[in-house]
Amino acid sequence: MKSTLLSLLLKTTKLTLCLIVCAMGLASAQATDNKYQKMVDNDIKRFSQFFYNKFADVKPEDFKDGVYAIDAPAREQWLEIEEFPPYELSIDDGKELFETPFANGKSYADCFANGGVGIRQNYPHFDSKLKEVITLELAINRCRANNGEKPLKYKKGPIADISAYMASTSRGQVFDVRVPNADAYAAYMDGKKFFYSKRGQLNLACVDCHVGITGQRLRADIPGPALGQVTGFPVYRAKWEEIGTLHRRYAGCNTNVRAKPFKAQSVVYRNLEYFQTLMSQGLAVNGPSSRK
Repeated sequence: MKSTLLSLLLKTTKLTLCLIVCAMGLASAQATDNKYQKMVDNDIKRFSQFFYNKFADVKPEDFKDGVYAIDAPAREQWLEIEEFPPYELSIDDGKELFETPFANGKSYADCFANGGVGIRQNYPHFDSKLKEVITLELAINRCRANNGEKPLKYKKGPIADISAYMASTSRGQVFDVRVPNADAYAAYMDGKKFFYSKRGQLNLACVDCHVGITGQRLRADIPGPALGQVTGFPVYRAKWEEIGTLHRRYAGCNTNVRAKPFKAQSVVYRNLEYFQTLMSQGLAVNGPSSRK
């Protein structure tokens, strides 16, 4: 009897020690991961505070409206446009495409959490297994590939419509993008480097227009603040006369500074989107939207 009790006690003690060691290992791993998120959180705080101080009359939550948060006359016109939004048909077309089954009988809903509804705020996210940033548009095309369908072009057309519909189901949801580990932090830092690096014949960086001189006139327009810049995509632009994706806008910006644009959904642009979305962490999704 004593031998049985001693054996049981030893087994219990070993199990307890094992659980403690495992818990310590998990806590250590989480602490290691959390340090990257903490560093990014500090960046987010400093980044957003700059705009809160520069535009003290703007409510923090209104930065989701891009340039219309800081340009009162343009905001009035924009609000009138939003009453009869030019992207409304894109949402309808996107919904129809989203719900149309693939040749194998499956649909986009089978590829996404919650059937693809109300998830825009979780993109882009870092896939720790693939070690890369996954944007919503990339996920849409990978869904198609996994179901034997041809990929869609990334800048406009059906993929922008599908993205618009998916974004519309997340309106009001707060962006919740994370940096889970060292690989994710490296992607974040790559996007940050691009944002602050000068390029092209005009020798300009994203930060020059959307941080340094935002709120001032650049020819006829006012550059929008970087805070909240990505929350409304995909967007309908009067210049385009149609709806387009964020990476289409990135390419346009590169062209404007006379730099060769990267391909849509390139690692460079995905990492930039990751950085920019993290800097707008806590703002609500308000895409699709209309912009100049």
